[in-house]
Amino acid sequence: MSCIVAMLLALFAAADAPLTVWAVDPLVNVFQDALPQRRTEALAEVAQGEHASLQVVVRSDAAIAGLRAEAPPLALEGGSATLEPRAPRYVGYVPIEKETTSPASDQLRKPPAWFPDPLLEEESLDVAAGNAQPVWITVRVPVDAAPGVYRGSLRLSGTVDGAEAAATFPLAIRVYPVTVENTRLWVSNWFSITSRGLDIDAKPGTEEYEALFRRYARNMADHRQNVAIVSVLGHTDITPREDGTLAFDFSRFDEEVRLLIEEGVIGRIEGGHIGHRSGRWTSHFVVRICQVKDGKVVGSSVDAKSPAADAFYSQFMPALVAHLKERGWLEYYMQHVADEPIIPNADSYRAIADLVHKYAPEIRTMDASHAASLTGAIDIWVPQIDYLHKDFIHYQARQRAGDEVWMYTCVTPQGEYANRFIELPLMKTRLLHWVNFRSGTTGYLHWGYNKWRGDPFKDMTPPFWARDHLPAGDAWIVYPGKDGPLDSIRFEAMRDGIVDHELLCMLAGHDLAGAHELAARHILDFDRYNTDVERFRATRRRLLEQLSEL
Repeated sequence: MSCIVAMLLALFAAADAPLTVWAVDPLVNVFQDALPQRRTEALAEVAQGEHASLQVVVRSDAAIAGLRAEAPPLALEGGSATLEPRAPRYVGYVPIEKETTSPASDQLRKPPAWFPDPLLEEESLDVAAGNAQPVWITVRVPVDAAPGVYRGSLRLSGTVDGAEAAATFPLAIRVYPVTVENTRLWVSNWFSITSRGLDIDAKPGTEEYEALFRRYARNMADHRQNVAIVSVLGHTDITPREDGTLAFDFSRFDEEVRLLIEEGVIGRIEGGHIGHRSGRWTSHFVVRICQVKDGKVVGSSVDAKSPAADAFYSQFMPALVAHLKERGWLEYYMQHVADEPIIPNADSYRAIADLVHKYAPEIRTMDASHAASLTGAIDIWVPQIDYLHKDFIHYQARQRAGDEVWMYTCVTPQGEYANRFIELPLMKTRLLHWVNFRSGTTGYLHWGYNKWRGDPFKDMTPPFWARDHLPAGDAWIVYPGKDGPLDSIRFEAMRDGIVDHELLCMLAGHDLAGAHELAARHILDFDRYNTDVERFRATRRRLLEQLSEL
């Protein structure tokens, strides 16, 4: 029986079955009121070394009790090789009460509404009558996987109207003879390991904490994050010497960096910010210091041009440089100065940066910045995507001068710019890294990997001083699970976009114009995109085909 005939029979059988099953591209957000489609196979087309994502949706006119999903290995057509999926996950839904301040024209739905986002790791799930329930299948494709088409099926079962119901749905993965191992785009999502939102209260220094930390680090590395922020001041023990100078113990800093390296995140180290605003948004920056008072080390924040600031950093920065050299980490350490400088506080930012450059000329400074006037103070520029757009000529000039230029998104920009808000089509999250390629920026930064506030499954738009509330999805891209982080469909899209960037760079090494022609099909400008999913799949297929021919 041919595959086409088998799929048609499965479709006709499903029409009368208690469970109706269909495939939806994993770049499409499936809402609970989605209706069946006549898509009879879930297909992913990938390179060796990346993840294949598939989305299959199940629905019944009656409630489904205990829906279970199983995905056995997929087998290579005409060969003996197999691909092993991870246990299927269920797309969960979260309530969004407030929309972004400036919604995009392609906003998926106007809040209040329930939106798909978390990937739930449950053995079974109850589904309300008439609700569509997406099942997410992820397959890590080894770098040495044999090229070709792998076929398998998703098995679904549950109880409907007191009777057992079951269905199978065909899955396929086409693996191209193109290999992606490491990715060159620098990516950082700022994280913290806290007990907030977790079922356990892990204390630093315990085995429980290390195990939890490793799970979070592994999750970041699995999603192609290769840069991590670590507060060097916050992880350094400072004690007074008899002569009044300071001694620095970097053991806690070393331990966190070690774990990040062992789990594959680093990459690069972002040294946490040493300066901060003295008050509101437009206020000047001050710098954190430690000094000896009455035989004890006391912390405070002072003007960067003060004698106290110079006295502290004349000791701290050389000690840090010497330690980084000893550990072999100096070449990939970067130092944050103060977050998001703007024109009114640019001079005070520059004063702090001058301290770093004076006492640690080997260390590069980096920051998310709104001020293009900081040439000489910033070595690795991270403008917000709208500021990159506005001052693009300046940032191209900085690259030619030897500086690095990344980009970032956060609470803003909103409107038509790509971002990772839950209200936006998943295509806009994935295309962020196509913007990286088109603009020539070499990194991406976001402040919120797991910055949960309240219950992250219920309060998606927590209060925020600057704009009444945070946009849904801005503060976190993973959710707390009982054993570590739960992914989101946005995090999956971001990971795949990072791989897209690598594939485009690989093609650009042989055909620069051709790679940019493919990217330009979807990145029309910094804030204009073609987000048609079918067209995107055709573009990516062509990208893989061209790489296969090299």
